Amino acid sequence: MTEATMWTIPEPLATCDVQLDENTVTTVRRHGNPSGPRLVLTHGNGLAADLYYPFWSLLANDFDLMVYDLRNHGWNDVGVQRDHNIPTLILDHDLILDAIVRQYGEKTTVGVFHSLSTLVALLSFNHAYSALILFDPPLCKPAASELEFIEAAERTAAMTRRRTERFTSEEQYAEVLSIIPGFARVVPGVRDLMARSTLRKSADGDGYELRCPRDYEAQIAEYVRSFSPLLDLSTLICPTKVIGADPTLPYAYLPTFDLSHASAVDYDFVPQASHFLQLEQPAQCAAMVREYLTNLAIPLATRGDPQEGIRARRSTYRSRVANQWFQRWNG
Repeated sequence: MTEATMWTIPEPLATCDVQLDENTVTTVRRHGNPSGPRLVLTHGNGLAADLYYPFWSLLANDFDLMVYDLRNHGWNDVGVQRDHNIPTLILDHDLILDAIVRQYGEKTTVGVFHSLSTLVALLSFNHAYSALILFDPPLCKPAASELEFIEAAERTAAMTRRRTERFTSEEQYAEVLSIIPGFARVVPGVRDLMARSTLRKSADGDGYELRCPRDYEAQIAEYVRSFSPLLDLSTLICPTKVIGADPTLPYAYLPTFDLSHASAVDYDFVPQASHFLQLEQPAQCAAMVREYLTNLAIPLATRGDPQEGIRARRSTYRSRVANQWFQRWNG
């Protein structure tokens, strides 16, 4: 692909509007293969679910994709800033999961989240998931690392409040992104997709503005600083895969820690990938999703006898955590 690559999001197979409160609605878009296991996907702070299309499009043949934006992001209108906080996002997350089940029925469901949305899913403790796959979650280790994490979150919030929030055109924003180090590794076309998915025409008709206002994004960064230390990986209620950025690279968002010591999760990282790993190495990230779900014997979209596929996959490698869950699931 060349730098001129244009990612075009297809029309969803179906949509489901979810009422989050009196004034807030989010639209869940169904893509992919309805006969496959369900993947619920959303995005990181200040971004949009459509931005991840280079990643989730690679899963569309085999999975039933439920894609949605966090409140005040993406397709959604901007509400009051007071309600833009992590406790509200956790409540939203649970309402959205309930609505998906009501609309489309119960089935094997896996949450696939990045950054902020991983924190929301972990703090929800929702029992709807058969597994979680978390890309570069903002986990905070104790002691000295906690101080580093807090300082990084404060710097991120301060930088966000200073960022430009209005642009003359989508092209101008894409050009700005081309000189930002955090977007240096993304695949061709992603900067243009970022502009199209995170900007909207200004209400006064004068150019474009951020769909998620910068003060809202900064406010969440401050909440992350407070809520990340509360996470306890020993309390996970389903098999969980953490896929991190390369811990040897300078971090572009918050510190990335090597979690290979954490026995409660199946941990891996993508070499030479930063915080935006799904936008930098989408094929590798999609392959890691498939591999982990295969190790859990979660079948892909039905082709022939689904039990035959499950039996075949049971002989493959399983992570240390997956083996424990297999014993519990299969008696």
